[in-house]
Amino acid sequence: MTIKMAQFTGLFAGIVLTLSSLGTFAAESERHMAQALKHAEAAAKAADGNTIAEHAEAAKTHVKKSMEHLDAGSASLDQAVEHGKQGHADLAKKAAEEAVVHLKSAQ
Repeated sequence: MTIKMAQFTGLFAGIVLTLSSLGTFAAESERHMAQALKHAEAAAKAADGNTIAEHAEAAKTHVKKSMEHLDAGSASLDQAVEHGKQGHADLAKKAAEEAVVHLKSAQ
């Protein structure tokens, strides 16, 4: 009985840490697509090549981050589907929650 309780406590602690880190990650992430658009617009309005290049590079950085979040969100959704079809509702829900975090971060 003690081993099962220790396993449950470890599992519970892992879930709590995962969810709290996802919340922190989401809070710290910026809206990458909004930043990419802001820099792209600034590049389009700039008159000199160096300013255009600086804003274009900044825009690309945010686009790449957004794409990383979209890829991670898609992978999490794949996991949600897989776990859901296997009847693992808790794991499917966790994967769907992770997808939400990544998709919001991609914005």
